[in-house]
Amino acid sequence: MNRKTTENSAGVGLPAPSRLLKIYCGLALALAALFCLDLMTGSVAIGPLEVVKILLGGQAEKASWAKIIWLFRLPKAISAILAGAGLALSGLLMQTLFRNPLAGPSVLGINAGASLGVALVVLAAGGGPAAGFLQGLATGGKAGLVVSAALGAGLVLGAILALARRVSNVMTLLIVGILAGFAINAAVSVLIHFSVAERIQAYITWTFGSFAAVTWDDMMIFAPVTLAGLAACQFVRKPLNGLLLGENYALSMGLRIMPLRIITIGLTALLTGTVTAFCGPIAFVGVAVPHMARVALDSSDHRVLLPATALCGALVALAADLLAQLPGSQAVLPVNAVTALIGAPVIVWLILKRGNLARTFGG
Repeated sequence: MNRKTTENSAGVGLPAPSRLLKIYCGLALALAALFCLDLMTGSVAIGPLEVVKILLGGQAEKASWAKIIWLFRLPKAISAILAGAGLALSGLLMQTLFRNPLAGPSVLGINAGASLGVALVVLAAGGGPAAGFLQGLATGGKAGLVVSAALGAGLVLGAILALARRVSNVMTLLIVGILAGFAINAAVSVLIHFSVAERIQAYITWTFGSFAAVTWDDMMIFAPVTLAGLAACQFVRKPLNGLLLGENYALSMGLRIMPLRIITIGLTALLTGTVTAFCGPIAFVGVAVPHMARVALDSSDHRVLLPATALCGALVALAADLLAQLPGSQAVLPVNAVTALIGAPVIVWLILKRGNLARTFGG
């Protein structure tokens, strides 16, 4: 065992306090640096001193710079931090619950449910028995997309929670969730096939994902809900440590598996559904980031892993937003493409480095 770790009562490696403090401070400083860099970078370059002056309420050299920072870049950077942290913690919860190193927020079909909700509004609002309701959402602009994504994710969540109360084997629940995701994506493909080009383009634009889509008005809902979900995750850190050693061991410790499973799925749906509704489906953050945090800490103890994962998720999301802007260019890449380019090599590197990711979960 690493000398820099100690064993807690659950047998999970816990980093030494001095090393843990250095890691947290390093992550916090990196997050602050990327946050400032994100505010500086874009089609219009703004110097660091001007950014600080604007944030402190001072007069910028150009009046347009203050509008760019306050109306566009600041909400975008905050959205990236919240979305990255939410998706990363969702991935950590799913990987611990299913004891599967490749589980992520989309594993239960929640992302697919949100996508189906948006697809019904954008692609199928023109007719059908629910035409009036769908048309009302379609004409609601951004609010309509958020409501439709939330409804889609909520319906899938309800089905999963109902199934979770009847299924004792967590792997069965995982398989059903994956198959549900495939079926929902197939339904979306059918809708795309029968839709007109203009509606298809609108839907595809949403699927690219964007932190810039969140306005200050959206933030009044997005931030409180996401922060509440992040805070609630801290209350299940000890039970999650028990799950690392298997459900039988957790039961022997007096842990109630079914309520914990429902709470974990509920928190994942809350965080993933909220982020997907406001920012679109963001891939790979939930799968890759928890492993990055485990490597950084050399620990699977959720008491230290939860905050580290949230910080790493925020860092990755900000880095993806920076890369998507293609500094020095007017072009902007889809965030989904950038997160996949970051996440896929991380997973491959971890597999090559550790040989077997399942070792993290006692496999």
